[in-house]
Amino acid sequence: MLTGTEILTTAQMRAIESAAMASGEVTGLQLMERAGTAVAGQIRLRWPKPGRVTVLCGPGNNGGDGYVIARLLHHAGWQVRVLGMDNSPGADAAEVKRQWAKIGPILPLTEAELRRRGESSDVYVDAIFGTGLTRAPQEDIASILLHMGGWGGDWAYYRPRIVSVDCPSGLCLDSGFFLGQSRVAGDLELRAVMTVAFDSPKPGHLLGLGPDCCGRLVIADIGLAHWRVTQRREIADGKALEVQRPAALTADWPIFDIPDNRRFALAGKKQAEWLTKRHATSDHKFGHGHALVLAGGIARGGAARLAARAALRVGAGLVTLAPPRSAMIDHGGPPDALMRRGIDDAATLDDLLTDGRITALCIGPGCGIDRATALLPSLLKSKRPAVLDADALSALAEIGLTDLHQGCVLTPHLGEFARLFPDLTERLGEKPRTGPAYSKLDAAREAAARSGAVVLLKGPDTVIAAPDGRAIIHSAFDVPWLATAGSGDVLAGLITGLLARGLPPLDAAATGAWLHAAAARRFGPGLIADDLPEQIPAVFRDLRA
Repeated sequence: MLTGTEILTTAQMRAIESAAMASGEVTGLQLMERAGTAVAGQIRLRWPKPGRVTVLCGPGNNGGDGYVIARLLHHAGWQVRVLGMDNSPGADAAEVKRQWAKIGPILPLTEAELRRRGESSDVYVDAIFGTGLTRAPQEDIASILLHMGGWGGDWAYYRPRIVSVDCPSGLCLDSGFFLGQSRVAGDLELRAVMTVAFDSPKPGHLLGLGPDCCGRLVIADIGLAHWRVTQRREIADGKALEVQRPAALTADWPIFDIPDNRRFALAGKKQAEWLTKRHATSDHKFGHGHALVLAGGIARGGAARLAARAALRVGAGLVTLAPPRSAMIDHGGPPDALMRRGIDDAATLDDLLTDGRITALCIGPGCGIDRATALLPSLLKSKRPAVLDADALSALAEIGLTDLHQGCVLTPHLGEFARLFPDLTERLGEKPRTGPAYSKLDAAREAAARSGAVVLLKGPDTVIAAPDGRAIIHSAFDVPWLATAGSGDVLAGLITGLLARGLPPLDAAATGAWLHAAAARRFGPGLIADDLPEQIPAVFRDLRA
């Protein structure tokens, strides 16, 4: 079943923690104890038999969490080695550091100490840097992280079991990239087998290199939910940010959210019932919408047929495939449920769109750039909900974004995004040196605000953003077989079908992305795009179970 959670930026998380402590109902030391207890508990669940653990404690509160973890694992029978810094941390971290010092030594946090012969451990706890990091690690800490990231002799062949507190040290939790390093994955990044974060996931857990480097992500409750609600209007930028994530990766936190204050309250049972037509507004086919998919010329029709089939499978009452009349012969095959209508030019499209029963359009898959350029003005003038994909995005890059409206959904991959928004893409390509680094989330939000349309920026970390700043992250790193020819055409069709059925653009894009990945996940490796629409009925049955 689909449930939901919010993501918090690092600034929002700090604001909530500050509000909690300012209330006098909880202290920073109590939050640190809760955080350390959560991590120690997860380690004991993962490795029930006590072993050898090295805890690397940084200079701030993340290091304080590490000292709590060390103390609790020691009491649970683990052999604990602690590496820390000779510094004066804040009062809370200083107190837990003092408590550990009564139990055991604090060895220097250096690469030489970490690599000391005969001191290898079963588990390494990375409590060096957490959410507060704003610049690239320097000097000794940088060398430790490089060593742990795989450049350290024996560790180049044996990656140890690393458990990270908040995030792998050096990762910017607002962007998913390592500060001071390339945005392309390499061997320098710290990769954890498990990351334990607190209260809510952060964007960097789901974007960029985050999912690969965090390993299994566990979100631990440390008692901040009350302040998250009461401070909602005061957190950093005031924008709601939601998340989609497959339960197949982890059941530690909810996987899907669409705000429930609009026409369709798509959450849990209500969402499943609506998607599977149990609460349809009409039993007539037009009551479920009519989608029009504009196809291309001869020998270019496969992509549009994939989109049209997906729109049918997701529940649109009617779907019409509209190629040029000369290409109608290409579209005579199944499914017979598809309607066909020849459209040669903008005037014919204008005439067809006088039919108010057409509730959504799709243009781009296999359409051809010249044809998309000719038809786009009529499509946009109609103000109908529409998905602009593939060739339509290339055409849009030529004619400009000025005629887009709030019913439009743009579905670019990064290459298409670069043609539409070259300046934003240039910012995405810069090496992040300070945090919060510019992220895919930032780029999608700016693109949506600039265009006035919903932007679905594709990838394993798909970001869906609305012009008003609302955004959704859909993480599909566990289904790499979705990177196959025609997969994007199916996604465009799913979104079009949901628009035709009456979903608002942001909701249609988010639900389409979730269904797209769920279908791929259900089929498994070996998937081709043709398989995706045929999995949708099974996904619906799973939702009803």
